[in-house]
Amino acid sequence: MSDTLNLVVVSAGTSEPSSTRLLADRTAQRVTALAGQRGTAVRTRVVDLRGLAADIAAALTSRLVTPKLQQAVDALGLADGVIAAAPVYQAGPSGLFTSFFQVLDNDLLIGKPAVLAATAGTSRHALVVDDQLRPLFAYLRALPVPTSLFAAPEDWGDGTADGTRDGALRMRIDRAAFELVLLMESGFARQLRDESWRRYQHEFGSAGGTELGIDTGSDLMRLAAGGSAA
Repeated sequence: MSDTLNLVVVSAGTSEPSSTRLLADRTAQRVTALAGQRGTAVRTRVVDLRGLAADIAAALTSRLVTPKLQQAVDALGLADGVIAAAPVYQAGPSGLFTSFFQVLDNDLLIGKPAVLAATAGTSRHALVVDDQLRPLFAYLRALPVPTSLFAAPEDWGDGTADGTRDGALRMRIDRAAFELVLLMESGFARQLRDESWRRYQHEFGSAGGTELGIDTGSDLMRLAAGGSAA
């Protein structure tokens, strides 16, 4: 494990200020603080999807990855842990959020621990994280922590006279952050890539060409590329 762990925060908040970004930032701050108490340094990189909306749309429609989008992809590739936060609209995570993860290489997040978070205008959407974000990250073969985070407007302030709602959110953030720290410190994703990468099913061309040992000079591969067999 390296001396400094890399944490990538992906926020799909679109307003300014954004409750989605606020939830993600508070979680990242707790990850840094809790890791520091254990003698581990954390380097945080924020990927704000609002500034990548046009780049994500281009990647979806043309498979063209702009330099800006590639920087975000590269950051995730180097991440030891991820915090992914989405606003919820009409009972689902925003299209901007899901589109970003749809354009990623399917191998990029294998084994990477992640905190999944969402915000919404009503607590009626509280199950979106577990009902929709977890299946998405399961498909990407990431490793979400057990504690999901969700915040409605009443969770931010003192929703009751003794502030129990705000305290409950802080407690969930602390719990999720600590789970992420433990998984990041374990080096699970790095060990998996180093020792067990070939046990996974990969697509040709994924993971920067490291996914498979393919003989590109074989007759079959020459035919697949439009050439002729020897």
